[in-house]
Amino acid sequence: MNVNAVKCGSLVIVALSCCGLTPAPVRIDVTMTDYSFVPDHLTFEQGVNYRLHLENHGNDTHEFTAPVFFGTTGIGNPEALNRERSEVVVQPGDSKDVFLTPHSPGTYDLRCSDHDWAGMVGGIVVR
Repeated sequence: MNVNAVKCGSLVIVALSCCGLTPAPVRIDVTMTDYSFVPDHLTFEQGVNYRLHLENHGNDTHEFTAPVFFGTTGIGNPEALNRERSEVVVQPGDSKDVFLTPHSPGTYDLRCSDHDWAGMVGGIVVR
């Protein structure tokens, strides 16, 4: 057995364990079209770090509006949300990422604030 390889492997294990590296956030993809979210119902686990990736494949500007959900969730990049921190606005052809950690179990409404009248609604569950 190569002693240097064992020493190197041990050093890597020690370095990873003492540096407190957190796992990469769980990625959730949502596509926004004219006029729906795909998927339209999302499930998150309380205390887990997520990367919510939103893509607008529609011709209109769309919003991922969930004020109560965002109000009970830790947001790692609040600049991705609007000033009120109630929604994420995504222009046609664009995408945005929101890094978040849900804190409160429950059921939350999801809608596009400009197109809920057209059925662009959904739901969010935090377990």
